[in-house]
Amino acid sequence: MATEAVSSDLIKVVALLGAAVVAVPIFRRLGLGSVLGYLAAGLLIGPFGFGWFSDPQSILHVAELGVVMFLFVIGLEMQPSHLWSLRRQIFGLGSLQIAVCTVALTGVGLAYGFSVPVSFVGAAGFVLTSTAIVMQLLGERGDIALPRGQKIVSVLLFEDLLIVPLLAVVAFMSPVVPDHADGSRWISVGIGVASLAGLIAAGIWLLNPLFRILASAKAREVMTAAALLVVLGSALLMQVGGLSMAMGAFLAGVLLSESTFRHQIEADIEPFRGILLGLFFLSVGMSLDLGVVAGNWPLIASGVLAMMAVKALCIYVAARATHSPHWEALDRAVLMAQGGEFAFVLFSAAAAARVIDATVNANLTAIVVLSMVLTPLFVIALKRLTPKVQESLEGIDEARGLSGSVLIIGFGRFGQVMSQSLLARDVDVTIIDTDIEMIRSAEEFGFKIYYGDGTRLDVLHSSGADKARAIAVCIDDRIAANRIVELAKAEFSQARLLVRSYDREHSLELINAGVDYQIRETFESAVDFGAAALVELGVAQEEAERIASEIRRRDAERFELEMAAGDVRAGAPLMLGNVPKPKPTPFTTPKREGQALNEETAEVIKSPDLDSRTG
Repeated sequence: MATEAVSSDLIKVVALLGAAVVAVPIFRRLGLGSVLGYLAAGLLIGPFGFGWFSDPQSILHVAELGVVMFLFVIGLEMQPSHLWSLRRQIFGLGSLQIAVCTVALTGVGLAYGFSVPVSFVGAAGFVLTSTAIVMQLLGERGDIALPRGQKIVSVLLFEDLLIVPLLAVVAFMSPVVPDHADGSRWISVGIGVASLAGLIAAGIWLLNPLFRILASAKAREVMTAAALLVVLGSALLMQVGGLSMAMGAFLAGVLLSESTFRHQIEADIEPFRGILLGLFFLSVGMSLDLGVVAGNWPLIASGVLAMMAVKALCIYVAARATHSPHWEALDRAVLMAQGGEFAFVLFSAAAAARVIDATVNANLTAIVVLSMVLTPLFVIALKRLTPKVQESLEGIDEARGLSGSVLIIGFGRFGQVMSQSLLARDVDVTIIDTDIEMIRSAEEFGFKIYYGDGTRLDVLHSSGADKARAIAVCIDDRIAANRIVELAKAEFSQARLLVRSYDREHSLELINAGVDYQIRETFESAVDFGAAALVELGVAQEEAERIASEIRRRDAERFELEMAAGDVRAGAPLMLGNVPKPKPTPFTTPKREGQALNEETAEVIKSPDLDSRTG
């Protein structure tokens, strides 16, 4: 019997993993995202699909740890100073959005004929957006660290905090009044505050010393166990205090965000987070009761569309009221239009307190689950139906009527370093770029960058290319650089033309085009890097510099051969970027005893490139 029970449990584990492994890649290949793949797989193997699982709620309780760990990882990225800088978004934007949505969604419930308590509970549950789904979608898009992503994260954090007062409101709404209710409620509040204070105290005074001791023991598995202990322990402490487990884990992450062990902890938690978060989505898919949906399909179908539409509209209005651009407000509205996992907690508490009955609980749960299922589809539809968004140029000057001795096109990492030499000699420079976010960031450091696309002739004229003594093309787009070179050679012959090259093949193209100077973007740094590696290995400083010079000389020789083989235009200059440069600045690493260059190393230097196209 014991063997049969173990086999049965193992079959369920294999079924869960198999469903995820099959469904998620298929849905990602179709462009539908991994979240929808998990939800569909859960529905397929759940009690209303193949029936391999009869109690999805038990799996959901375990899978909620995925959300807990996810928020812990997010907390690790949120230093207290950064979190404090978001306080206006968390409490300002968050409170505005939630207040507007709650009032409007309560009105939807009243329009369906429900009582005020039932309508309020349904509205409050639907207001609590799914942190797991939104964060997963933001992560797949790479938007979490961007300003628009940070606003969404701020609102989600405020909603996680909101579950605590909402549970208290539901308790006050209960028609069943327990003995000594007032005293018990104050005791509950006190326990919650004590739990929060205990977690903060442990995070400040205990966690870092604990990980320091464990790190000195050099036992990787113990560090992993300690990381799991911190996540689950903080979640348990908050749960005992009547607060949100996810909020406890997030707070623990924030307290460890400035720890020297932050990256190690994140690496240890990541595998567990990914598996459990996938399990959470699987269990949500399983919990969709198709029997309830079929029996009340007019109410549920119209309800989920009405609730999502009204919530999206309210989010859009709140976003626009706080000066977000149209496209950002629309994206946030669609992304956050669903109910979330905390709605299940609130509905269960309301049912236990007899504020809502079992039928209403089942209908509301089905509406929330369906909204979670539909969200990835709506996000995909929005992406495909809306044109590519143009960023706002508000506060940014376009290139118009400019003049300068040097025109720099592109102010990325290469352009920023290149410009320092000119600025150090007070050379009059004009800088243009098309990266709006970079332009705004550069202004904070005192750089004046104009918005302009250097591949357009009219923009080059407006940027003063016809008056410039030199044009420096510092962009990392090979095709665009060639286009600028073509325009500059045809229209601005008075200007010397210096161009950033992608690789040797690109350098040959530029020389053939007649540029005055080109340099491969990674060649010199890579040569210096190799010389530094030799010094670190004990080779004498002078010997490392000699080897670097020899590499440059050999590279220049190969370059000349390739130019001859390619029939490069007669008279084209050999660029400085391909010939030995002056003796480099001495390394800061202390000199070590000399070490003779062995014959094998010398042969490597003499050998031709494995791929002449590399930079």
